[in-house]
Amino acid sequence: MELLSQKKICLITPPSPFLLDERVFMHLGVLKIAAVLEQRGYDVDMLDLSGVENYIDVLDDYLKIKNRAQIVGITATTPQVPYAVEISKFLKNKVDKVILGGPHVTLMNTAAKREKKKNFKGSDRAFKDVERLKEYFDIIVCGDGEYAIFEALEGNEKVIDADDRKSPHFLTNEDFSTLPVPARHLVDISSYHYTIEGVSATSLIAQLGCPFKCAFCSGRNSPFLRKIRTRSSISVVNEIEHLYLTYGLKGFMFYDDELNVNKSMVQLMNMITDLQDKHGVEFMLRGFVKAELFTDEQAAAMYRAGFRWLLTGFESGDERILANIKKMAKREDNTRAVEIAKRNNLKVKALMSIGHAGESFESVENTKKWLLECEPEEFDCTIITTYPGSPYFDEAVKEGDNYVYTDTKNGDKLYQASLDYLTEQDYYKGDPDGGYTSYVWTDHMSAADLVSARDDLENSVRSALNISFNPSRPGIKHEHSMGMGNVSLPDFILKRAVKK
Repeated sequence: MELLSQKKICLITPPSPFLLDERVFMHLGVLKIAAVLEQRGYDVDMLDLSGVENYIDVLDDYLKIKNRAQIVGITATTPQVPYAVEISKFLKNKVDKVILGGPHVTLMNTAAKREKKKNFKGSDRAFKDVERLKEYFDIIVCGDGEYAIFEALEGNEKVIDADDRKSPHFLTNEDFSTLPVPARHLVDISSYHYTIEGVSATSLIAQLGCPFKCAFCSGRNSPFLRKIRTRSSISVVNEIEHLYLTYGLKGFMFYDDELNVNKSMVQLMNMITDLQDKHGVEFMLRGFVKAELFTDEQAAAMYRAGFRWLLTGFESGDERILANIKKMAKREDNTRAVEIAKRNNLKVKALMSIGHAGESFESVENTKKWLLECEPEEFDCTIITTYPGSPYFDEAVKEGDNYVYTDTKNGDKLYQASLDYLTEQDYYKGDPDGGYTSYVWTDHMSAADLVSARDDLENSVRSALNISFNPSRPGIKHEHSMGMGNVSLPDFILKRAVKK
């Protein structure tokens, strides 16, 4: 095997074929890792396999390229893990080291630590998942990767745990503000097709973490996704200006958990308004807000800054379910939030879900009624998934072949199928026009009942509110080279940046 410079690494985004369209939002986490690597003088190859059907052929071609990397880093959400495993298996004995990072291994490791504290009472599924991941990957990085990646490159510790506030790798507010912005030059931005009101757009993150305790939400038990880390307003504005001046982008999706958790949110909106005035341009913005915290002052500032769409995880129109999921917002809070948005000319996408502990035909009907009463401009309804890091997953007890989460206040239960996350995909979205699978059920509704109820709610509400389905987009087929000569990969798959 040819020995190449240790100052070279290939970062990989695995496919996500469970999505209707894989080229909507680029994965910013791995691009932030790329940015700090470049800052330290590393050559970075970026393989973006989003939407690529024959991704193993791409890997085969990459291995034929001159001066390719011998160290590979892969990011993976829970639904991407089966693909990350297949990638690592293909690369075995062909590269020197394969590193896994991203949300799945972070949250599984956090859940495993909780299991260990309880002496695996009731469950050790997270521990087993992490142990199996260690068989496929040379090193796994949990939590913030911006500093941890260098320990992974230089050492041989099997697990690097940066998902700990005491870890030297855990990012501070200052780190979050001063570290370089994601290395978007390492992806083909033109191949991503997200728009806001017809304006080409991309995503950015102004804040990490959410302090709330929603029972279904992964990361509630992980410092990495629970502890709020905020960027300075000026650093966010500078990134927006960079994206506008460098790529001509005028649309921005804020992927913060909840924008209005940040007490400086109105100040940030005013600074974005000033930036538009400076350049004589009109931005189109979109982002998430927490319903019970939403005010007219916030809404007005957001509209001035360019917001035209808000997304809110209302989740349910049933009071018992809202209480069970520890949402904090009541039905009337959710209704008020929609009214505030409409009053300030902001469109609302309502994010709804069914399949929570205690879910019944009556509670699903209440969710349907609430949507018809509030008339959001867009919505989707998913069947809940029990991701690691969520109370639904972490606090479930094994009963026979399945797991059971029990609400501590009223005893409502949520039953969960036992899944092999390294080979099976448990994901929160299917095709909205049918195509969902449920891996959960309750005392009142079977898994099949939940699928049927979700499909009925989606179809009937969309028909009543005249909201169309979003179409899916076909995958990309890479033209695989069968020879060993001069091999190249197209820009939408491989970007290479050599240190200066």
